[in-house]
Amino acid sequence: MMLGNGSDKATLDYTMKYNPPMDLAVAETNLKEIKQVLERLGVVFLLGSGTCLGATRDRALMPWDDDIDLLSILGVNGLTEATVDAAADALREKGYFVGELVMVNSKAFATVKNYVRISLECVRIVDDIIYLFPGGFKIPASMFTQPKEIEFLGDRFLVPNPPEDYLHLKYGEEWMVPKKAGKYEIDVVGKIPDAGFVGHPLRIRVIDHKGDPVSETEVVLVGSGRSRTDQGGYAQLLLPGPDWCSLIIRYPGHEQVLYMEEIEPGQTYVYRADAASKAASGVSGEVGTLGNLLLLE
Repeated sequence: MMLGNGSDKATLDYTMKYNPPMDLAVAETNLKEIKQVLERLGVVFLLGSGTCLGATRDRALMPWDDDIDLLSILGVNGLTEATVDAAADALREKGYFVGELVMVNSKAFATVKNYVRISLECVRIVDDIIYLFPGGFKIPASMFTQPKEIEFLGDRFLVPNPPEDYLHLKYGEEWMVPKKAGKYEIDVVGKIPDAGFVGHPLRIRVIDHKGDPVSETEVVLVGSGRSRTDQGGYAQLLLPGPDWCSLIIRYPGHEQVLYMEEIEPGQTYVYRADAASKAASGVSGEVGTLGNLLLLE
């Protein structure tokens, strides 16, 4: 059963952890309401990630999707961080709970209203490149600064241009093949190259369902680098600062994508092999990507 009243912090936290599928009718209503708010403030935004995928491939929201993803570009079309803050305040006045997402390459927030989560990530252009979640995923800035307008849900929306190229970069050659949540994540994170560890250390300990350490586990911090656990089950990674990250935990007979984890340097986190199945058992209906499986030691 969903926690919270549908438009509060408890609900947002629940949807970020368990990612249950959206009510599509509510999602459409919320998207159009947020569109009106953003347009009134002069915020130019695009559909991104799975929302762009559904709009481009299916001309509909995907029934198994867990949120709506919106993107905007700081410094383009007059968008400033102050404008983003004003947008967040305007949505609060409309009854949305708004939580800020601490991310290295962007200013972002997630909203929830009537149990549907919509996120707006406002990214910066660096040397004509935009770095997106997960793992500082690189996209040519021109795809976003010269967007394409499409008809979607009886309205007009902007998407990266050309959307097919964006989706190929994001989801790989099989982007036209429908894959439910829990299936597409490895396609996304598995092809992002390591950029090399930079920053400050953090540790991740891997234990099995009995609580025993698992040595020689490959722990991948997507877009950064990878490490193997020692006899005590510890792997050391580097991260510039607090961020939302994707990780892969892999050892013989086990592979788990942690698609969206909030982590920071200087901490030790614990991953338990049966965490995903235990988390999933607490969600009724179809389960999407599970997040926040790491616990502080």
